[in-house]
Amino acid sequence: MAAGTEPDRIQQVIHLMRRLMQAGERYTKELNKKFSVSAPQVACLLALRDNGPISPSQIARKIMVESSTVTGIIDRLEQKGLVTRKRVSLDRRVITVELTEAGRRLAENAPPPIQHKIVKGLRKIDEAERTQIIEALGRLTEMIDAEDMDEEGEAGFV
Repeated sequence: MAAGTEPDRIQQVIHLMRRLMQAGERYTKELNKKFSVSAPQVACLLALRDNGPISPSQIARKIMVESSTVTGIIDRLEQKGLVTRKRVSLDRRVITVELTEAGRRLAENAPPPIQHKIVKGLRKIDEAERTQIIEALGRLTEMIDAEDMDEEGEAGFV
């Protein structure tokens, strides 16, 4: 990125963040259009494909969402006939989730989550650069999470 004035640099940050969000939105639209599933649903299907039948809490850990969120994802996938829940022990509270044949086919044909491209790219750079990215994204995340609005008001546009 070329050097520029402060407003120019701020515009560059906003532009790059927008491009990241748009990439995620394009991926989500493609999944909905071609496969009638969401990105978290595909992540769940891929976790099941890669790990076999596993519990909902294990799915939540693998796809980095809360257990309560994964319950809704599994409900929707089950309604679509892509997964089934199985009670596997005498204690009927223990449940595993497994792919149906239709779920396995979808997992094999769906495009990989956008995060895979990011992971591949991050593995190609050195630790110092990854640390810089983590620190910068952490600061941006803190800005978004800030409870107090700045003097510029809600929009805060440059």
